Amino acid sequence: MSGRSSILKFRKGLATGVLSLGLLAGCGGLDTRAPGALEAYSAQEIFERGEYELERGQGDEAAFYFGEIERLYPYSEWAKRALIMQAFSYHRDQDYPNSRAAAQRYIDFYPVDSDAAYAQYLLALSYYDQIDEVGRDQGLTFQALQALRVVIERYPESEYARSSVLKFDLAFDHLAAKEMEIGRYYLKRDHFAASINRFRIVVEDFQTTSHTPEALHRLVEAYLSLGLVEEAQTAGAILGYNYQSTEWYEDSFALLTGQGLEPKSIGNNWLSAIYRQMVRGEWL
Repeated sequence: MSGRSSILKFRKGLATGVLSLGLLAGCGGLDTRAPGALEAYSAQEIFERGEYELERGQGDEAAFYFGEIERLYPYSEWAKRALIMQAFSYHRDQDYPNSRAAAQRYIDFYPVDSDAAYAQYLLALSYYDQIDEVGRDQGLTFQALQALRVVIERYPESEYARSSVLKFDLAFDHLAAKEMEIGRYYLKRDHFAASINRFRIVVEDFQTTSHTPEALHRLVEAYLSLGLVEEAQTAGAILGYNYQSTEWYEDSFALLTGQGLEPKSIGNNWLSAIYRQMVRGEWL
C-alpha cells in the first residue's frame, strides 16, 4: 500500500489506530516521547498510532510518530509510507515549513515513486495555502507558482495536474491583483508615471488574468491626465476590441469621447504594438 493510499484510507475515516492506541498509549502511562520508548514497537504499530492521531485531529502528534518510523526503520517500506504521511500531517496542522521539508525529502529519496507527484503537490500547497491577502509580500506567490509548475510539467498525467493548473491560474491572478493595488495607489495620488508602470505590467505580463480590462481603463485615465492622447486612445481601442461589454470599456469610452477623442490605435508606442499583436495578429 502506498503512502497516498494511506492518506485516502485516513480520509475515509477508517479507525485504523485503535490497536496502536492500546499498544502505545496503554494503561501503564507510557511516555511515548521519552528516549527509546518506541524502540520496542514495530513500524506498523507506530504507523497505526500516527493514523490514530490524525483521525483525532492531532497533526503534530501524528507527524511525530511518522517521523519516528523514519528514524527507527529508515530503510523499510513503512518508512517510505510514513514520510509522505508526515508531510501530510504537518500540512494538516498548518505547519507549512515542516510539511515542505518532509515532502522535499520524499522527492529526493523516492523521485520515481508513485507518490512523488503527491509529494510535489504538497510542497506546492505549502506555499499556496499561505496566499491569503493581496497586501502581503508576494514571495510566497512566486514560490507557489514555481512549485505548481513542476507538478504540471513533471506529472502531467497525475491526478494533481488539473488542480495545480487551477491553482496556478489563481496565484497568477493574485500577482496581477498586487500590481493593480499598487497602480491604483499611485493613480489616486496623481503619480501617473508610476501608476502607468504598474498597469503596463498587468497588460504585458498578466494579460490572461481578470485584471486586464481594469488595467487598460486605468491606462486611459492616466494617459489622459498626462495629455498623452495617442496612448489613451490606443488603450481604449484594445479595451473595446477585447472587453467591449465591460463597465471598464464604457467608462473609458465616456472619458475619451468627453474630450472629443475615440478609441483607436494611433501612433507608435508600446500599446500600439500590443494592439497589432492582439487585434491584427502581427508579431513582428
